[in-house]
Amino acid sequence: MPTNIRWGILGAGKIARKFAADLRLVKDAELVAIASRSIDNARAFAKDYPARHLHDSYEALVTNDEVDIIYVATTHNFHKEHTILCLQHGKPVLCEKPFAINAAEAAEMIALAKEKQVFLMEALWTKFLPHFIKVKEMVSAGKIGEIKSVLARFGFKPTEPIAPRIFDPVLAGGTLLDIGIYNVFMALSILGKPDNIDAVMNPALTGIDEQCAITFRYNSGAMAQLFSSFASNIATECDIHGTNGRFKLAHRFYAPDTTIEHYPGWIDSKEIIPVEKEAGWGYQYEIRHASECIRKGLKESNVMTFADTMQLMETLDEIRAKAGIVYDADKSV
Repeated sequence: MPTNIRWGILGAGKIARKFAADLRLVKDAELVAIASRSIDNARAFAKDYPARHLHDSYEALVTNDEVDIIYVATTHNFHKEHTILCLQHGKPVLCEKPFAINAAEAAEMIALAKEKQVFLMEALWTKFLPHFIKVKEMVSAGKIGEIKSVLARFGFKPTEPIAPRIFDPVLAGGTLLDIGIYNVFMALSILGKPDNIDAVMNPALTGIDEQCAITFRYNSGAMAQLFSSFASNIATECDIHGTNGRFKLAHRFYAPDTTIEHYPGWIDSKEIIPVEKEAGWGYQYEIRHASECIRKGLKESNVMTFADTMQLMETLDEIRAKAGIVYDADKSV
């Protein structure tokens, strides 16, 4: 495998553009191919993010010998189909979150990657961000004592024109897989798998969740309360409470521009925990990790493991079962 990792991007939407911008920040990684169902979309993408190869089909991308790994950046409902297409042609994959629509799809994708002995990883970027790593280290070190609760909320009111994926059940729309997944991820990361889950949702006109409220309960006595919404703009923050203080991830807790606030004990004063930040959107961290995995010939990440992905997908499935959130893809399982 060459030192320089050559990337292809499958899908030419908004998130793919952010990813391509951050790819420029990664040493020994380059964008060599872009694929869209429309060659005009691929050309428009390449005006801002040039690549040697522009493809008007995903089949052309997965058979391109110059591509070492493919970033799947299509809508949720296509993640399984497009990941499997890549794996069947021996192409390593970094698949944007959510990894799949449900755990059954995720298991099928992972099984194929293992069968083909091809690298596969879920692109849950928060797990690779410096602030998240720092918080995990401090929690593990007992800086705020035993963790008793996690409160996470993420909400915004979509602006016109509203993207079809937001409320379309065919595209697995709704808050849970789009933004609520970050709330669930944080609770699982800090407290682990819950012993009991309660969840309710307020449906949009299309039937999927416009708002979703989730409670995790643990036999230890710890709890997590998670809330996601497309009905209004709410503070996107996460509080982690321990017996000796708390951390607040203020403003976009899932992104690199958040701030870690530490409130020791019951004292109202706070300190800001410094975290080194880089320019860019924040996708460069997962890009570096995936590139290094390819360079080393790994078939699975040791950071975002298959077990991590399956636990997240299984938890999301249980939440949806409790709240009554159903997607078209569920009907084929």
